[in-house]
Amino acid sequence: MEKSIAIINTSAPLMSTHAKDSLDLALILGSYEQAPSLFFIGDGVWQLVQQQIDKANAKDFLKTLKALEFYDIENVFVCQNSLVQRNLKEEFSIPGVNVLDAKQLQKQLSSYSSILRF
Repeated sequence: MEKSIAIINTSAPLMSTHAKDSLDLALILGSYEQAPSLFFIGDGVWQLVQQQIDKANAKDFLKTLKALEFYDIENVFVCQNSLVQRNLKEEFSIPGVNVLDAKQLQKQLSSYSSILRF
């Protein structure tokens, strides 16, 4: 069985280092051809929407997020319920984001051999 890794992002991008840490891990895994799938749930959905953020605090966060495609990280999923709860539209700062309802999200997550939560 091939090892598959899911990284669940549940933190807003500037509230802690969790968002940056999860992206760094994804890029490291991608550089070793172990491209994980990324899931954005709860406040983690804020990582994917365009925001006006203080440049000093957000140092290259969106640039790092946009680098996913260069590391062949193609599976990016966002929780539809989390978007609705935060009154956010399905307009993301990167292309190719898959919006899943709660049932689809759980089914997708159940297919991974390792799940890391940030």
